[in-house]
Amino acid sequence: MAGNSFGQLFRVTTFGESHGLALGAVVDGCPPGLEISEDDLQGDLDRRKPGTSRYTTQRREADEVKILSGVFEGKTTGTPIGLLIRNQDQRSKDYGNIADTFRPGHADYTYTQKYGFRDYRGGGRSSGRETIGRVAAGAVASKILAELGIHLQAYTCAIGDIKIPASEYHLEEISENALYMPSNIYAAKAASYLEQRMKACDSSGGIIECRIDGMPVGIGEPVFHKLDAMLAGAIMSIGAVKGVEIGDGFLAAGSCGSKNNDPFYMKDGKPAKETNHSGGILGGMSDGSTILLRAAIKPTPSIAQEQKTITRDGDETTITIHGRHDPVIVPRAVVVVESKIGR
Repeated sequence: MAGNSFGQLFRVTTFGESHGLALGAVVDGCPPGLEISEDDLQGDLDRRKPGTSRYTTQRREADEVKILSGVFEGKTTGTPIGLLIRNQDQRSKDYGNIADTFRPGHADYTYTQKYGFRDYRGGGRSSGRETIGRVAAGAVASKILAELGIHLQAYTCAIGDIKIPASEYHLEEISENALYMPSNIYAAKAASYLEQRMKACDSSGGIIECRIDGMPVGIGEPVFHKLDAMLAGAIMSIGAVKGVEIGDGFLAAGSCGSKNNDPFYMKDGKPAKETNHSGGILGGMSDGSTILLRAAIKPTPSIAQEQKTITRDGDETTITIHGRHDPVIVPRAVVVVESKIGR
């Protein structure tokens, strides 16, 4: 299986399976002399780990990261950084009934067709748990970006049909609710909606928004390596993501030039924009304003309703998925989106 590495100058390779012994990442290209410790990385891992609220899988994992290489006396050496997170609460027996059955909405069918074999324990490499290596590596990248004055903040802006109006954002409230929404009021509405989905043995999707502040002008190449193309590719590599928007995104299709263009003016002797419909990117290059990106997250495909499917032998059947699954992926994916953009 190819395609487990991402990046050029700062290159990350992830490894491990949902129910294997461990997962992790190798980070190559981190400059020497960067102060870093396991505690610096653990905060982000704690944000995505399971069992932290009613709206996440109740699988119990400490998700403690160990730095295996590339750091000496609290500073990076410039050599590859090895990061390891051990699995502790595997229940592979929960997946025994789907060993020869394709779960709707999962990668079971495509993995089997491509490789002739698959790790059915939680999905193996296609499991959302694979993202733990991305988050660990992203925490390293965020340290580098902070040194450059670039800061990222992601949050949940919609769950199901509960969407926060931009005028109701209160970014200081993101960490005050289990759904990482910048509005406690809308978080309560979303929680009520999720309770309804859970009672119906169903799940929900949502939207994650990410702001990038401090980007200088001119990052990105204007043809095949556009900044927005690179960001979209990174975010689309997250398993649950089905769409990416920059700035106004699909709303721009229903707009007109006189409204969608961002007028320039001079502010403190420097060019600035009156609006930011472009989301901070013009011609594939950063324009110096806030980069605004949104990722559409699909509903968790593992639901406890009976669903139609087939076996690997082509027999039609039904399946009811048991085990420990998130009723909504979005809150735990917030830090995953941050980690991918940060790299």
